Order: sequence, then structure tokens, then C-alpha cells
Amino acid sequence: MTGPYIPTRANSPHDTIWFETQPRHLAGRGDPRHITQALRAAGWKNHSDSDYPHIVLASPDYRHTVVLEPEPRPYDAWWRIRGQSEDGQHWYTEFGANTPVEILATLTNALLEPIPEQTPPIWSPLTAAGWSYERDEHGNEIAHHPDGTLNLERWSVEPGEKFHWRVQAALPTGGGSFQRIWHAYLDDQMPHHLITAFTSALVSDEPVQRARFDVPHTHLVTQEQRGPQGEELAARHETRLKAIRTAARKARRKAALAPHPPAPVAAPAVSVTGRVR
Repeated sequence: MTGPYIPTRANSPHDTIWFETQPRHLAGRGDPRHITQALRAAGWKNHSDSDYPHIVLASPDYRHTVVLEPEPRPYDAWWRIRGQSEDGQHWYTEFGANTPVEILATLTNALLEPIPEQTPPIWSPLTAAGWSYERDEHGNEIAHHPDGTLNLERWSVEPGEKFHWRVQAALPTGGGSFQRIWHAYLDDQMPHHLITAFTSALVSDEPVQRARFDVPHTHLVTQEQRGPQGEELAARHETRLKAIRTAARKARRKAALAPHPPAPVAAPAVSVTGRVR
């Protein structure tokens, strides 16, 4: 016997007519399960409180955590990611509610993959895609999307202080002011390949699937009823999860078979008289 049908947004994608939406950086948040189910498939543990509206996931080694906590205002930080680098350095990053999950997933996907031997550059892919780029005398850098609604910035509050990364999608309202659509803050202490993974997604012009008008600002996007629907979207998602599960199993087997360094030999205790016990 099946349970009662309860209307909820979680019933997507089967109960929704999907529209190909672009540009993707203005398409709104999308389905958070694109990220959360991928992390669960990779073996991340769910530490959420079932009576509180949030999702808390931790990597198997507890070095990384991803928290999704909806805030009253959609322009506040909804996604928060904390991590620890191989050298023990702690880092933090956050993203606003309307950050498209397809863009954010490039970073969370990178958490599941081996660290690349070579990290691609950050700024040249943007300028090759038509972004403008500026660097001032203090080393602050900023690049602007050709449509003027998205920028990437690496800056320090005061010269000589540590740098931070900021991405902001915003709608200019005249007089130098703007209306924020979403933002991202990235700690400069993050492993460089994670920053690159996220920024590389900013240049993609691939459309994403969204429900009609299920976007922050309908006049900023183009929506056409085409592309994968219901069953096909679900099948693509399940194929992606299956690939992640397979990769995670291979990584665990490889780690189990890897030779472990011998345990260090404890030095003999020495008494206060200097004689070996």
C-alpha cells in the first residue's frame, strides 16, 4: 500500500513542465538535490535535525561539511561549506539562495575528486569568453561578465591584508547602485583547484532546466519549453548518482589497498638520571 499523495516541490521533476532557461547564472537556485544527493552517493553522512529546516552533510573523514540553511531573505547566505586542506589549513565559503546549483555543484563535485596535478588558470578563461578584466596597484583583481550582471573579484580590504574572492550577480538600478540576485564568498585559503572549479562554471553558456517563471527575475532570462522533461531528467540524475557511487567505491578500494607507512618506533623512555629504562 502506497502512502497518500502530498503536494510538495520535492515531487519534481515528474510533476513539472520544464523550460530551457538561460543565461544560467540568472536562472535561480534549482533543485538542491543536484548537490545533496550527489554528496550522499559519495558516502557523505547526513547529520541534519529532522525537526529543523536545514541539511547538514559531512564527508566520511569529516574534513568537509556542507550546510544548507534557508534564511528569511533569499539574498542571504543559504549554502555554507567548511573544509580542511591537506596541510591542515581551515577554510570557509558561502553562497546565496539564488546561486544556481549547477554552478555550485562544480565546487562540491571537486570535493569528491582527486586533487589535480595541475590547476587551470582562473582569469584567462573569463577573458577568452568576453569578460573584462582589471588589476589595480594593490593586486586587487576584478572581471565583469559581458552582460554586466555578474562579476568575479579577488580583493583585500586593506593593502597587505589577506585576499578574499567574491562573486556577485546583481541587477544595476542606476546611479551606481544595484539589486543583488546572488553572491558567493570564497576564502583565499581554499585549495586553488576548488576556486578554479567554481569560477570555471561562470563562463558556461549551457542552459539549465527550470519551471516556468521559477526564476528570481523573469525579464532577465529566456525560457523555452524544450530540453529534457520528467523521466529523462530523472534518468540523467540517477545516471550521475550511479557514476558517483562507482567512483567512490573505487576510491575506497584504492585507499584500502594502498601501502600504509610503518608505525613509528617509540623511543626508549629515559629516566631523570639519563639511564635507559
